[in-house]
Amino acid sequence: MSESFNAAAEEVKQLKATPSDDELLELYALFKQGTVGDVNTARPGMLDFKGKYKWDAWEKKKGMTQDSAKEEYVAKVAELVQKYGKN
Repeated sequence: MSESFNAAAEEVKQLKATPSDDELLELYALFKQGTVGDVNTARPGMLDFKGKYKWDAWEKKKGMTQDSAKEEYVAKVAELVQKYGKN
């Protein structure tokens, strides 16, 4: 699984267009859950809007196994490659 996960992490950098904010948050959350596991940091402060969105997206994955997160990440990247194409 790690090989396909690492390949997907590289492949996502080659998309022709930038995914939507929601798609980027989903990728971020799945990547963090797959590599770190459950959220292990405090929620960012009031003025760090981007940080809070990212933290909240990751928090929603709480309890998901790292392997499941990696599988979903690989599937999401494949979906985005289909949607946006690669350079």
